[in-house]
Amino acid sequence: MKSPLKSARLRIIVFTGIMFIIFFVLVSRLGFFQIVIGADLKKDALEQWARDIKIDPKRGVIYDRKGVKRLAISIDGYKIECITPDVKDPLETAEKLSTYLEIDKEEIHEMIISNERYVKLKDWVDKEVGDKLKEERINGIVVVSNSKRYYPMNNRASHIIGFTNIDTDGLYGIEKSYDKYLRGTPGRLIINTDTWGRQLPYDNERRIEPKPGNDIVLTIDETIQHFAEKAATQGLIDNGALRATVFIMEPNTGDILAMVSKPDYNPNTPRVPINMDTMQRWEGLSQKELEIEWNSLWKPHPITDVYEPGSTFKVITAAAALEENLLTLDTKFYSDGYIKVPGGTLKCWRHYDPHGEQTFLESMQNSCNPVFVEVSQLLGQENLMKYINAFGFGEKTGIDLLGESSGIVPNEDESLRQIRLATMSYGQGISVTPIQLLSAISAIANDGILMQPRIVKNVIDEDKKILEHFEPHMIRKVISKETSKTLLYMFEKVVNEGTGKYGYVPGYRVGGKSGTAQKPIDGKYSEDKFISSFVAVAPVNDPKIVVLVIVDEPNPDINIHGGKVAAPIAAKVVEDTLKYLNVAPQLN
Repeated sequence: MKSPLKSARLRIIVFTGIMFIIFFVLVSRLGFFQIVIGADLKKDALEQWARDIKIDPKRGVIYDRKGVKRLAISIDGYKIECITPDVKDPLETAEKLSTYLEIDKEEIHEMIISNERYVKLKDWVDKEVGDKLKEERINGIVVVSNSKRYYPMNNRASHIIGFTNIDTDGLYGIEKSYDKYLRGTPGRLIINTDTWGRQLPYDNERRIEPKPGNDIVLTIDETIQHFAEKAATQGLIDNGALRATVFIMEPNTGDILAMVSKPDYNPNTPRVPINMDTMQRWEGLSQKELEIEWNSLWKPHPITDVYEPGSTFKVITAAAALEENLLTLDTKFYSDGYIKVPGGTLKCWRHYDPHGEQTFLESMQNSCNPVFVEVSQLLGQENLMKYINAFGFGEKTGIDLLGESSGIVPNEDESLRQIRLATMSYGQGISVTPIQLLSAISAIANDGILMQPRIVKNVIDEDKKILEHFEPHMIRKVISKETSKTLLYMFEKVVNEGTGKYGYVPGYRVGGKSGTAQKPIDGKYSEDKFISSFVAVAPVNDPKIVVLVIVDEPNPDINIHGGKVAAPIAAKVVEDTLKYLNVAPQLN
């Protein structure tokens, strides 16, 4: 039999052991909560106690090349949000808000009584409405600073600038490609709430101010852009065409001074047509069909579309032959209107009244196809392809806009059929983008130096301090200065004495080349759908601008020839632009 003393001692030891185990478990558990998962629990608690409201930053301004004309700005306003547990009378609140927000009170009521503790009622209201709502001090309603993208010149340069979505994320154009510079850094509004999500009384809101985005200075000159848009619109109407493009480059820098594609859109309301014809055509379209139409309207056609350039491409063939010293301007050719090559017979546009004997210079003035076929045969596949590639055809130019195409150039590693080589000499069987052709002609005007197209000059801050400067960039030297001067002389002869006479501008030395190309449709060349074009250089003795005009599907009942359809548009743009740039007339 155990003694009472031993039994008591045993019970004390057991009790002490149990208490120690319990203490150890409690301490371990406490340590687990504090050390292992303490940070996560604290985060969860803060998320329950605090409501973090994003304050969108003000997006940067987009300026034209002088840094004065604002093409895209952000206007101040507010977004309206609701802490639903704080709303004392949902029906009364909904009725009061509906007059300010222009939203049906039933719709607002449904949002307020939802199971969500926090809902966004409207993305943007103007400053006047937001200020009035602030004065109302409606329980549960939070008025947060916000901004909205606005394009003060409406559709001016819309294919360059692009637009944003409701959250001011860049979707197209410069807004998209330079989004990281323009967007800025969001701020935060932090409010403390209780377990039910109600804002705590006497709580001091904490506000972290957003950092505005940086501004962008383009190479586009707003005045020259206006000239180009006016001329393109008139050309579209006068010729009953599908689309009109006007593209202007400064040859020695590669700067894009204007880029126009009509019809266009207003980036303030990008899904709303700006002309009645389009509006009527869109009536009754399905959502999918509308999306196709929108994307076609929004894309920058001068860098995304490919087309067969026609006779404007003869300049590239001529550059190659002159650079290789295969001929001179006085080299004699003879054309009876046709030329036979393996695979078929090709004809001149004036086959019914052939040009007969002519010099190479005269063949450019006459835009005689058979002569350029002969020139391509003199060059051979290797040489012709060498210069086509050197001028940048078949590769992207690198312009800072999304969606650029590379064009379609036959693979030089494959043996070209003789007939393909022949038609390429006068711009058929090869597809280029307008930006490629503009860059190539600008290289000719720039002593043979090919420049990368530049559309953004500077990134600046709100104090106009330059944060990043984009220098003009030389890609390569393609032809000699001597060949360049010879080609410019040929250009001027085409305007003064050849097929480009409608590109003449009184008082100025203008050179150019016209093009008229049948559109390939379903593998065959159309008999009634054409692309008419004209490229101009001015002044030819000291080139300041290169202008490319393309008129897609002019009405054949009016005219189809590039020299009569596109050349007058180019002449008007050249005249207006040279006068604006204070280039003095050189001719009486």
